[in-house]
Amino acid sequence: MDPTQLTIAEAGRAISEGSLSPVALTEAYLERVAALDGQLHSFVLVTREEALAAARARARSPVGGVLHGIPIGLKDIYQTRGIRTTAGSRRYLDHIPEEDAETWARLRSAGAILLGKQETHEFAIGGPDFTLPFEPARNPWNTAHYPAGSSSGSAVAVAASLCAGAMGSDTGGSIRGPAAYCGIVGLKPTYGRVSRHGVFPLSYTLDHCGPLTRTVEDCAIMMQALAGYDSRDPASADVPVPDYRAALTTRLDGLRIGVIRQFHEHDAVADFGSDSTPSAAYTSAFNTACRTLESLGARLVDVHLSPLIDYLDTNRVIMLAEGYALHEKDFRERPQDFGHHMFARLAMGAFLSAADYVEAMRQRRELCLEFARVFDHVDVVISANSTGPAPRIDQVPLWGIFERASYTAPFNLTGSPALSVPIGFEDGLPLAFQIVGKPFDEAGVMRVGHAFEQATEFHRQRPAIAAPLAGRG
Repeated sequence: MDPTQLTIAEAGRAISEGSLSPVALTEAYLERVAALDGQLHSFVLVTREEALAAARARARSPVGGVLHGIPIGLKDIYQTRGIRTTAGSRRYLDHIPEEDAETWARLRSAGAILLGKQETHEFAIGGPDFTLPFEPARNPWNTAHYPAGSSSGSAVAVAASLCAGAMGSDTGGSIRGPAAYCGIVGLKPTYGRVSRHGVFPLSYTLDHCGPLTRTVEDCAIMMQALAGYDSRDPASADVPVPDYRAALTTRLDGLRIGVIRQFHEHDAVADFGSDSTPSAAYTSAFNTACRTLESLGARLVDVHLSPLIDYLDTNRVIMLAEGYALHEKDFRERPQDFGHHMFARLAMGAFLSAADYVEAMRQRRELCLEFARVFDHVDVVISANSTGPAPRIDQVPLWGIFERASYTAPFNLTGSPALSVPIGFEDGLPLAFQIVGKPFDEAGVMRVGHAFEQATEFHRQRPAIAAPLAGRG
């Protein structure tokens, strides 16, 4: 069997039992990258020799951490000591960090092997931009289509079996959007659960780091290595870390699940027009997913919140103000170093006032309190993700991130853990919903995601490009 078709959990068991070597697994992934990534553009740097050296070292050592011998990728905003980290920008095209991001240090300590750095929208906002040094990644289900962003390369590589798992970042949906369009699992943990030290920021109060994987169980394995306090991240929370895999079950008896329908059934159309109307296939898939959760023993109730536009406007003002403040000096002194998309979007922050930012932060507090009260009556909530299949990559508008409804951004505002899970297909392209929980209840969110996943077959379907290479299997 082609070992690249194994999940992290399956590969981990095979390595522990001695039936699979970290070297063979790493070589198989590197072979796939060499054969397929010319079509997908998911990697901007492949660390072949370093990966093989690490794999040989893992093969010689006893099985230790939860990711022993598992090859992964990092979105190219994660700093890696001695390895180029560009943030997808000409500004840092030759940047070689002197230290590792805390997340990569923890993954490496857990036994992970780095295959390379993966394509990102410039500074996690400016894409897909064909004027940048690296071509935008392509959706593995149909390479004419968009994989979403900004963790594009990471999601594409996982979906196409070019790595076992990857790290993305999420300020308004940049983990969950690519997970949805690429048909994989993506988790935005609670704000403060996973360190952001050593990761290029976009918005200090909205940024989250998290994993992209093929299954919820794999997500739980990566989170076991990632979660925990880091004094170098000012937002890091010193709270206990549970056993994530132990929390996974196949039944949801007695669980109370709130369903946010208003966002996609009413608010999106009311405020963003008919272009934001969910497709008929998406509506059917979402409703079927709800019935599946009920069949697993959960009790579903509708949840009503402030209009979606209130959440989105608040998120966008904060993101633009903080993002512009971060890049203002370079925007003034070296604007030629930035791509058109990133510069045009973040430069809007120059027109915001201090009063705009303060008012957005005040509104954020009110919306966070509103959402927290929901959990007086339910254990988790579910919401739409992208309400249709991925568009063609050449039809993604410059202002699309502001012109269309986002169902992911509200939960950056609240800082809630949110998990994207596949729920179906339309025109051969994946569809997904998201499961959102109480602060630091990633275990509860993944419990629901895992139970749903095990009751369905969507996670077993792979894009044609992810099939085993000739001569394997």
